Amino acid sequence: MPPSDDAWDFLVIGSGIAGLTFALGVADHGRVALVTKDQSSESNSSYAQGGVATVWSAEDSFDSHAEDTLVAGAGLCHADVVQMVVREGPDRIRDLIALGTNFDAHVAGDAIEYDLGREGGHSQRRVLHAGDLTGREIVRALTEALRGHPNVTVFENALAVDLLIDRKRGRARIRRRAGAPTSTTGRPARCGRCARAPRCSAPAAPGRSTSTPPIPTSRPATASRSPIGRERRSGTSSSSSSTRRVSITRRRSPS
Repeated sequence: MPPSDDAWDFLVIGSGIAGLTFALGVADHGRVALVTKDQSSESNSSYAQGGVATVWSAEDSFDSHAEDTLVAGAGLCHADVVQMVVREGPDRIRDLIALGTNFDAHVAGDAIEYDLGREGGHSQRRVLHAGDLTGREIVRALTEALRGHPNVTVFENALAVDLLIDRKRGRARIRRRAGAPTSTTGRPARCGRCARAPRCSAPAAPGRSTSTPPIPTSRPATASRSPIGRERRSGTSSSSSSTRRVSITRRRSPS
C-alpha cells in the first residue's frame, strides 16, 4: 500500500460505473486514488441486471429515442440532458466494447450483430444486454482496464469518512455584507447568542458577552467516532488552488 501522505491529482470515492469511468478517463492526466468500501467489483452497478438502451440499428433514430424517453419521464426529464445522453450513447457503448465488454451478440454472415431487446417505453429494439448481468460485465471490463493503468491505485476495504480542504492563503474569497463584522478567519462573524451568520441584531442579555469566538477552519477530529478495531489512514489529493486530505478508515481482513 502506498504511503498515506502521497500526493494525488485525482481522488475518486466509489467503484461503480461512474467512478470507474471517470478514473479511467483522467488516469492519463495524473495520479488517481480510487477508494472503495469493499472489493472494487462490489457496487450497486454490479447488481444492475437490465441492459443499456442506445440507438444502434438503422431502423432507429435519436429523435425516436428522445421522444420515448420524454414520454416515459412524464414531464420530469430535462430535454437538453435527454438529447445529450441519447446522442452520445452509441459512442459510449463503443468505448465499452473497445474495453472488452461482452454484450450478447450473434454471427450474421461475416458480421457480428448485437442482440437488441425492446423493453419498457421503447418503441424500437435498442437495449443491449450481457445476459442478466449487464452491470457486472461492464464493471468487470472497466476494472480490468483500470488495474492495468500505472497511474491508478485502488484502496479496497476503505471508508472515506471526511474531506478536509486547506486553501492556499489569499485564494479563498469570502462574500459578506458591507460593514458586517468578521471573525479572525475572515469569515462573517456568528452571533454569540443565536449562532446566526452574520451577527444578528438581537439585544444582548444582561451580563452576557456579545464577543464571537473564531470559527474553526476545520472540523473536529472524528477518530473517537470510528468503530473499534479500525485503523485510520490518510490519502492526499492536490491541485493548483488547494490541498485536499481525505481520512480513510481501513477495514481489517477477517481472521
